[in-house]
Amino acid sequence: MRTYIIRRVIAIIPTLFIASLIVFFLIRLIPGDIIDQMVREHEYVSDVSRQMTRDVIMHELGLDVPLYVQYGRWLGDIFLHGSLGASLWSKTTIVEEILVRWPVTVELGLMALVVAFCIALPIGTYSAIRQDTAGDYLGRSLAILFVAIPNFWLATMVMVFPALWWNWSPPMMLIKFTDNPLGNLQMFIVPALVLGVAMAGVTMRMTRTMMLEVLRQDYIRTAWAKGLRERVVVSRHVLKNALIPVITIVGLQLPVMIGGTVIIEQIFVLPGVGRLMLTAINTRDYPIVSGVMVFVGTGVLLINLLVDLSYAFLDPRIHYR
Repeated sequence: MRTYIIRRVIAIIPTLFIASLIVFFLIRLIPGDIIDQMVREHEYVSDVSRQMTRDVIMHELGLDVPLYVQYGRWLGDIFLHGSLGASLWSKTTIVEEILVRWPVTVELGLMALVVAFCIALPIGTYSAIRQDTAGDYLGRSLAILFVAIPNFWLATMVMVFPALWWNWSPPMMLIKFTDNPLGNLQMFIVPALVLGVAMAGVTMRMTRTMMLEVLRQDYIRTAWAKGLRERVVVSRHVLKNALIPVITIVGLQLPVMIGGTVIIEQIFVLPGVGRLMLTAINTRDYPIVSGVMVFVGTGVLLINLLVDLSYAFLDPRIHYR
């Protein structure tokens, strides 16, 4: 197990290197750059003055050197100083920005994950053990509906129509859990429901499929023949073995969910890492985009490692060497 974990952790390094290389150069291919935006903030009469200002800003920001030199400097800061750089606009370090905002994204993601499991597991299990009944058809229809509805559209509808009909909208100011736990829950429950619905649809379908497959196994027939109750058979013998592919699907959905928080945080005005990323892209703040990518990418890879390790817990036949 220890050797397997070490190999997986070492494999994270080249993966992040390739991903950072792609993001570092692609963000600079977007039309318009940060220099143009900074020059517009200064009022100069002549084009000569404007060009001089542009050259000065480029030199101060270190953007007057080739891209491969900029990338080398950025990697050097990471490996030599443990720094992800600083914002080109505010000059604050990216680590400080992430430390302030990541609890919001983590809380939103965890709540969405809980919502998805609370919806998917009971309905998927019921649909499997009551196959081809009215409840099964209803559960399958809900799963398809949840998958088909885009979360950004649902979030927009939740923001617009309750405000028009009942003069209600989710809280717009961040309420910390330590200050007001109930207010914090009220702020996050609606975006978590919106984000968790799409994941619930896919997880629900996978849960039903795998439950049906396990229910047809010989050892399940033996459990029924021994006279065990349905609750015991499902909870002890069926559900645990059916969860391995479900956990795999959840692990594959996590990067999609993290990407979804960018839109949800923007719509619900949540000051998380996703909104920081979107703001940085709009303002062409290249170091923030690259730094957030490294942070999020590392998190996703570590979560996938935890998902793989959970297989050994769910199935004792699985061993890592």
